[in-house]
Amino acid sequence: MLQSELEECLIRCITDYQANIYRLAYSYVRNTEDALDIVQESIHRALVSAESLKNPDAIKNWFFRIVVNLSLDFLRKHKRIRIVDDETLESYSSGTADVYPDLDLKRALEELPMKYRSIVILRYFEDMKIEEVAEVLQENVNTIKTRLYQALRILRIQLNDDSSEEVQ
Repeated sequence: MLQSELEECLIRCITDYQANIYRLAYSYVRNTEDALDIVQESIHRALVSAESLKNPDAIKNWFFRIVVNLSLDFLRKHKRIRIVDDETLESYSSGTADVYPDLDLKRALEELPMKYRSIVILRYFEDMKIEEVAEVLQENVNTIKTRLYQALRILRIQLNDDSSEEVQ
């Protein structure tokens, strides 16, 4: 495939999946500006290294892998630890716990280790097949299946524990 055709195909892929690409980056970094920076850097890297793509039919998975890798790199480089004084800490603490059942899944997902969270996000939020998830994360299909099963088991336990605490 010619370089110009490959670039057109890549641009079409980015345009078609722009919301998914942003959502994927945001699911890792949890910050709008950082997610946009990751998307921009992903597009740049994809255009620069487009000739390294061996199978043009796998362009979506290839690009998603770039987004995932850049997101993970960002998290490694920017491990944020904020030191907060007691006054600021008290201002955020209302003294009572608010209960929002809709946020249980979001909180449970955030508590999952990254190796499980990535799989759940790609499989259920990005609606990828197991094989596509394995390709994006560069893992064995059986490893992805096992981790997905473990992640769902952990989420089920967390959500059941939370709901039983609310009832008491």
